[in-house]
Amino acid sequence: MPEISIVLVEPIYEGNVGFAARAMKNFGFSRLILVSPCPLGDHARACASHAADVLEHAEEMPIEDVFATHDLAVATTGELSKSVCRSIRMPYSTPKELREQIQDAGGRVAILFGRENWGLNNAEVERCDMVCTIPGASEYPILNLSHAVAVICYELADLPPPQYRIATREEMECLYRHLDHMLDRVDHPAHKRKNTLIMMRRILGRTRLTTREVSTIHGLLRRAEWHMEADSSEDGE
Repeated sequence: MPEISIVLVEPIYEGNVGFAARAMKNFGFSRLILVSPCPLGDHARACASHAADVLEHAEEMPIEDVFATHDLAVATTGELSKSVCRSIRMPYSTPKELREQIQDAGGRVAILFGRENWGLNNAEVERCDMVCTIPGASEYPILNLSHAVAVICYELADLPPPQYRIATREEMECLYRHLDHMLDRVDHPAHKRKNTLIMMRRILGRTRLTTREVSTIHGLLRRAEWHMEADSSEDGE
């Protein structure tokens, strides 16, 4: 199974952090990462109960380091885009679908959970490769933070051994830069650039590319660039 990290971004209440640690241990997860958390004390340890070890070994790190040290990042959100034309929070997967999408892949996967009062911000969601939401009742779809962690951990518990290794974060970011450069080459409209790149991140994030596949896409892009330069040279003669 992939190495899964549960990432709590700026949690406000220490009780939720403790209960999240407990839910993680209930389903066999132990890697907890905290981004700018609230102070943790006796209440957090009491809520963690027999998962105090998960809480004690939790790592604190900046959000930048979370993205840098994981091959795949998944944003969890209850707020979804109203249209597929806005790719920040679309398309999305349910927890069950997320399991199916990552179960065969080996690598480090970060599951990001946002603040209790307003979740993950757009900048954080934009940088994630996939979006996951827990279907809830329309009149009250937003779950408590620790409850959301419990649902995701339940669905991802006991994943089988990975069948292949996914491309690293560095390899994927290099590919996104190459795609950005290609948009320059084809005079892609500037006002569409950001949404197009987010859409490409969503598409490629769901495919869980291997290193070889990333290399092949680079090769195709370079081949296209070579032909564009050759045609440009001929036109200038």
